[in-house]
Amino acid sequence: MDNKYDLAIIGGGPGGYVAAIRAAQLKKRVVLVEKDRIGGTCMNYGCIPAKYLLHQTKIYRELKENKNIEGPLEKIKCNWKRVQEEKNKIVERLVKGVEFLLRKNGIEIVKGEGFIKSEKQIAVKTEGGDQILESDKIILATGSRPAALPFLEPNGKEVVTSREALEFDSIPAKMLVVGAGAVGIEMGSIYQRLGSDVSVLEIMPTILPGSDREVVVRLERILKQQGFKIHNQMRIEESNIKEGRVSLKGTDLKTQSAFEFEAEKVLLAAGRKPNTEGLTGKELKLLLDKKGFVKVNNLLETNIPGIYAIGDMIDGHLLAHKASHEGIIAAENASGLKAEMNYKALPLAVYTEPEFSSVGLTEEEARERGIKIQVGLFSLQANGRALTTGSQEGMVKIIADEKDEIIGAHILAANASEFISEISLAMKRGLKIQDVSSSIHIHPTLSEGVMEAALKAKNQAIHILNI
Repeated sequence: MDNKYDLAIIGGGPGGYVAAIRAAQLKKRVVLVEKDRIGGTCMNYGCIPAKYLLHQTKIYRELKENKNIEGPLEKIKCNWKRVQEEKNKIVERLVKGVEFLLRKNGIEIVKGEGFIKSEKQIAVKTEGGDQILESDKIILATGSRPAALPFLEPNGKEVVTSREALEFDSIPAKMLVVGAGAVGIEMGSIYQRLGSDVSVLEIMPTILPGSDREVVVRLERILKQQGFKIHNQMRIEESNIKEGRVSLKGTDLKTQSAFEFEAEKVLLAAGRKPNTEGLTGKELKLLLDKKGFVKVNNLLETNIPGIYAIGDMIDGHLLAHKASHEGIIAAENASGLKAEMNYKALPLAVYTEPEFSSVGLTEEEARERGIKIQVGLFSLQANGRALTTGSQEGMVKIIADEKDEIIGAHILAANASEFISEISLAMKRGLKIQDVSSSIHIHPTLSEGVMEAALKAKNQAIHILNI
């Protein structure tokens, strides 16, 4: 076998496999090294299985709470075993689909753990022994893993990561979630809907730290109304595992009083760490920042010429779609093109009910930068589609600068992840709020809220008062 390639990629997640396909489209000979399963954490142990469980539990909760359905609701049960089986089938289907695309694009897949041996060589540990692959360019896409706390290490039983939480055989009666970021809130939502007594402990003042405060405060209130127990400014200092139960102790920073929570399961969702250890030898070192992320330039190239890094290995939001876009940029640069990564219009979503989606600056960030802003806020209480679907608890917030250019948007609505891209595109193209407000939106849709929020920024909203 000829072990010489134009591009070698270590890691087959949403960044790595997308980079491989893009490079193959550019007529490059590509090898993709993956030690686990194609699709990475997102497809196998994260985004995809979590969204299936969120969807199924959403249906279950809505059915039980629908006021127009009569009958013995206490007899309605969620067949958890079947849900898990169907979740696994969907994951398998997607993985096989990506493997099919890789083969059809002529990409060679090597199963094993890859390391950088030199600027143009990677060593791969496989079941059949070590291999040396030569490549003109290399892309690193090894992803990340859940971060642990000094006093709280996951053991796969009482203290788990999201990976184990997606595979629970039964529904825990009581569950603690450490961290109110996207993973903690989503995973907590799944089990809270199924009847678990879920408490979330977050050290910061609000859930989803760093998000637009006005919007996430509203989301937090909605989640609490749904039965979610959320405790902010809680500093955990001690844990104890005994007889299949875990207790967490610490200080409530609001009152400076001690607290103690106990549950049969603790989900550790306090961030993630990049998988950067051991990728290079002593003679060839990647430049890392203080948090262990690989440093790259605007072309996503590391300090080692011809070696690129993407996805969760580099700093910023740890998002699958970010990794995929970076994969395309890195593949094009490794193939002789020149493309720069721009994060100004990078959207994100949290799949609660309602969903939270965001792009660009928060109101707090804009004011801290001294930008003179215009804010358009539209409540879904005045949206026909929201009322007809019983999803009126939400809002659309658009932020523009003094020149009317959109610099941020934050949406709290059912399926917000599906229509935040309108704002992302507007920001990428440097459009103004008038471009959005003058665009015709289908009626009745939730996306009309985007148009109304853009109008409200100029006090021209139609379906709410302009005061």
